[in-house]
Amino acid sequence: MAGFAPQREGIFYLTEGGQETEIQYRHGHDLPEFAMYPLLDKPDAMADLKAMYSRVLDVAAEHGCAAMISGLDYRGSPDWAEKLGYSREGLADALTQAIAFLREVARPYEGQVSEILIGGQVGPRGDAYSLNRTITADEAEEYHSFQLDVHKRNAVDFVWAATFNNVPEAVGVARAAARIGLPLQISFTLDSNHRLQSGPSLKEAIESVDAEAGDARPDFYGINCSHPLEFEPALEPGDWIKRIRSLRPNASAKDKIDLCQLGHIEDGDPVDLGQRMGALAQRHPHLDIFGGCCGTWAPHLDQIARNLKQA
Repeated sequence: MAGFAPQREGIFYLTEGGQETEIQYRHGHDLPEFAMYPLLDKPDAMADLKAMYSRVLDVAAEHGCAAMISGLDYRGSPDWAEKLGYSREGLADALTQAIAFLREVARPYEGQVSEILIGGQVGPRGDAYSLNRTITADEAEEYHSFQLDVHKRNAVDFVWAATFNNVPEAVGVARAAARIGLPLQISFTLDSNHRLQSGPSLKEAIESVDAEAGDARPDFYGINCSHPLEFEPALEPGDWIKRIRSLRPNASAKDKIDLCQLGHIEDGDPVDLGQRMGALAQRHPHLDIFGGCCGTWAPHLDQIARNLKQA
């Protein structure tokens, strides 16, 4: 499979927002282990999810954006699935259903949205907010290959490795995606010190993954599950920054662990977030993929898209 398409002038991709926080706190559906694919067996939850993704595509259509949607499979790797009682066969079936659902949601928007890419999502083997230092690149390549193989069979347009926080696991998933033949973006999450929790700066992490992965390096990088106040200081000048194409911020600047323990959604200030994303798009014109993470939903995406048009 060819890599992800290069940037095209005037084209912005809009992604979904924080679908887990929205379905959990706005619609009241429990997410065991923060996993969404168990909802596939619950018609009322799937109706709410369909409406949520439709609102994302409505925003893309209104503002003339292309779209990239993914997201039911963040916890769709073997260790997390085992905690939820899924066999390998059952997990593969759930991943296939998740991609089919996204295609079903996208179908009515053909002709309204210029391009809709359907993606698989891969989360870290451990918790995104823990150090997870013990995994090696070789272990990560072997571990993530199961989920990536299923995504290859389902002919996804891209894979998004989300909320990664250490270099070895990012190297491993990059090698696996390259071997299997899938376009890959890796998004790192940063803490209040503007660094990965495992220690390196964003610049150091990207340069290290590129160097260690070599020809298997990811198509590009992103940042997610961090507020602009956390990640803007990490955007040091230099050629390395052009490897970043995607920003998917949290709605709130509150600490991530605190956000997980609140028991309700923190949606921050959608207008301010949109303005910040528009300013970043002006400052860094190589950025072309924008969306949201925890706490964001349609109002945030609408403000982001409005400001991208102005940028």
